[in-house]
Amino acid sequence: MFFVPSHSRPAPTVTITVIGMTTSASVPAEPEGAISIDGTVTDRLVEANERYAAEFADPGMDARPVLHVAVVACMDARLDLHDALGLQLGDCHTIRNAGGVVTDDVIRSLTISQRALGTRSVILIHHTGCGLENLTEDFRHELEDEVGQRPAWAVEAFRDVEQDVRQSMQRVRTSPFLLHTDDVRGFVFNVKTGLLREIDPT
Repeated sequence: MFFVPSHSRPAPTVTITVIGMTTSASVPAEPEGAISIDGTVTDRLVEANERYAAEFADPGMDARPVLHVAVVACMDARLDLHDALGLQLGDCHTIRNAGGVVTDDVIRSLTISQRALGTRSVILIHHTGCGLENLTEDFRHELEDEVGQRPAWAVEAFRDVEQDVRQSMQRVRTSPFLLHTDDVRGFVFNVKTGLLREIDPT
C-alpha cells in the first residue's frame, strides 16, 4: 500500500482548523425528493464555507506542493484521497475526472503541475465498481440523438480496470510535454476495504 513518509513534511508553524465535508455529515439528511426550506444543497455548502472561513487561518503556503507529487484519480464521491493517502493540505496536486483516466486535459494539468509548480511524481488511481465500466461510446451517440450534437470528447469507458490503469500510465510516460516520467505509478483503490493495489505496468 502506498504511503507518504512523514519525514518529508516540514514541521507545522500554524494551527489550522478544518471542517471536513462528506456527503452525509455536512448535508443533513432529508426525505428522498424533498427540498429543504433552508435552501438548496449549494446554499448549505456555502453556509458551511462561511463557518469554515470564520475559523480559517492563512497557512502561508507556497503554491508548489510540498511533496512534489500529482495525484490523478476518479471523481467518485467514495474516494477521500487525502485521508486514504495520509496527505495534508498543501502536500499534492489532485486532478480528478470521470474514471481517473489520462485525457488531454489531464496531460494539460500535469504539464502545468510539473513545469510551473515543480511536481516530479505522478500517482494514478482508478477504483473498483467504477461507473465507466457500465458505459460505452454509445453514450456519445445517445447525446447526439438528444441534443443534435455529438460531443468532441471520448467517454473513455473501460471493461478492465487494471488494463485502463496501464493505459493511463503509458499515456503519461509517453507524453512529450512532461518533464518527469520516471516515477509514474498506478493503483486500483478498493471501495470496500480502502486499500490500494498497485498495478504492474507491463
